[in-house]
Amino acid sequence: MPGSDFQWKGENQSQKKANIHLKDKLLNFKRASLFFRSFLRDNLSSELLQTIKDCSPEFFERLVIDVLIKIGYGGSRKEAGQAVGRTGDGGIDGIIKEDKLGLDIIYIQAKRWENIVGRPEIQKFAGALQGQRAKKGIFITTSDFTKDALNYIKNIDSKIILIDGSRLAELMIEHNVGVSPVATYEIKKLTPIILLRISEVKKNGYFQKV
Repeated sequence: MPGSDFQWKGENQSQKKANIHLKDKLLNFKRASLFFRSFLRDNLSSELLQTIKDCSPEFFERLVIDVLIKIGYGGSRKEAGQAVGRTGDGGIDGIIKEDKLGLDIIYIQAKRWENIVGRPEIQKFAGALQGQRAKKGIFITTSDFTKDALNYIKNIDSKIILIDGSRLAELMIEHNVGVSPVATYEIKKLTPIILLRISEVKKNGYFQKV
């Protein structure tokens, strides 16, 4: 009937508007959730870094070993890494096995600094690696690196990874070092059968009998 067709078209238009409104709401919710999560993470990173800076250099050296083990280097803390930083350590603060078998050793320099780390410090570390006949090293700081320092490691034979304070905090949060989850939230979605039924209503105007 013409009246029925007109009513159904009207209902279709209303449903389309409702769907668009729902999609906009979901998009806004997603954006707000991402912003809130980023805000919390940034605050946690700042708090974490400040706490680390307030600790002793010896604690920081042990901490970076723990972070690297959590990432996947070596095996247990006792087997995989040890903090060796002390007077006369030759610019090496720690060592860690590259894998559980110990096929290679990676040397670590850990600087709990406020000042930015420049090229001279990285050159000293590269020299310390050569003194150990080592090819791989990780330089970790609570501050940041100069552009010259970042460019320097691109032009040397040794493989040196630079981890600044922001990246260190990210790794600690990602691998639950010094932090712990407070709560998790379960997000549910429509089941396939419900989505199918909704599709039938949009197409036919009624549920088909199963």
